[in-house]
Amino acid sequence: MKEKNIIKFKRYESPCGVQMLGSFGDRLCLCDWRVEKHRDHVDRRLKRMLNAEFQEETSEVIEKAVRQLDGFFAGQRRTFDVPLLFVGTDFQKTVWNELLKIPFGKTISYGEMARRIGKPKAVRAVANANGANSISIFAPCHRVIGSDHSLTGYGGGLDAKQALLKLEGVL
Repeated sequence: MKEKNIIKFKRYESPCGVQMLGSFGDRLCLCDWRVEKHRDHVDRRLKRMLNAEFQEETSEVIEKAVRQLDGFFAGQRRTFDVPLLFVGTDFQKTVWNELLKIPFGKTISYGEMARRIGKPKAVRAVANANGANSISIFAPCHRVIGSDHSLTGYGGGLDAKQALLKLEGVL
């Protein structure tokens, strides 16, 4: 049987709640909320698709992510340059890559995101892909809101989403 790969992970205490940061090789594959209701599902997906097990330790990319998150929460950073590894279906990766195009301090609706990826009728699928995003903040799914400008579901909880949007000057 083939030997398992390793996903290194570390806890990160953000002002909005505890997050789990994970790296695979030299890329960040996880920045997810510990309280996330889909936490087990995300972990299983990463383990299965990367043929990997989790191991609690840090890495260069995790430490870079910590420094950049610290700067973001201190109001000193608006963009990130941590190398990311999206682990999911092709459709999910399309949605997650589109998240990277939403600028700091801006929001879009799920419907607008569906139009941007050329699938205007796929609003629910876009919302589901957003919910499956395992690299929160770096792939800013908190910037996607309801078409009526309501704050809809968020893995870290609506309080965390509200705090992130407030930090960005949206609220």
